[in-house]
Amino acid sequence: MSSLDEGASTTDQVDPSTVTIRYATASDRGELQAIFNHEVTSSTSSWEWLPLSNEDWHEWFQAHTDDDHVLLVAEVGGQVAGFAGYGSFRSKAGYVSTVEDSIFLHDRFQRHGLGTALLAQLLAEARLRSVHSMVAAVTSENQASLRLHTNLGFRQVGHLPQIGHKFGRWLDLTLLQIILDDRAKP
Repeated sequence: MSSLDEGASTTDQVDPSTVTIRYATASDRGELQAIFNHEVTSSTSSWEWLPLSNEDWHEWFQAHTDDDHVLLVAEVGGQVAGFAGYGSFRSKAGYVSTVEDSIFLHDRFQRHGLGTALLAQLLAEARLRSVHSMVAAVTSENQASLRLHTNLGFRQVGHLPQIGHKFGRWLDLTLLQIILDDRAKP
C-alpha cells in the first residue's frame, strides 16, 4: 500500500542534495508510526481502520527489518520524510522468494520524487538479496502509486473489485508485480 496520492501537497521544493535514503533504525520507529497512523486515519492507502498501537507497530517494524527484509527511510534535511520497505508476501514456504512492498510519505513530502527514490532503492536492495518477485497491493483509486510502480517496471496482474471497505465505501485493489531476476528455477 502507498500513501503517494493522499493528503495535502505543498509548494515547497525538495532540494535533492538534502535527501538521504538509509536503513531504518529502532530510533525511527516513532516517526514512522506517526506517518503510517496518519494515513490510517486520513486515507485509503492503508486499509487498517484504527491506528496501530505501539505494540502492533513494533511487530510490523520487526517483520520489515528481520531476516532479509528491508525498511528504508527518506530524510530531507535531517527530517524523516517517509519510508519504504518490504515484508513477506504470504507465510507459506513456497512464497519465500516473493515480497510485498509498502511506501508511505509524510504529507509535506509527497509529490517531490521521494517515492520514486525510495522504491528504486528498495528494488535494488531486493535484487541484492536475490528476491525474485515483488508485489504491490494498491488501492485502485491511488493513481499516483499505480503510476509510481508502473514507471519502475511493475505491471498490473490483477484487479479485485470491492474486496475491502473503509470510510463507509467499498474499495477495489489493484495487484502489481515485478520480476527482479531471470532465474529459470529457484
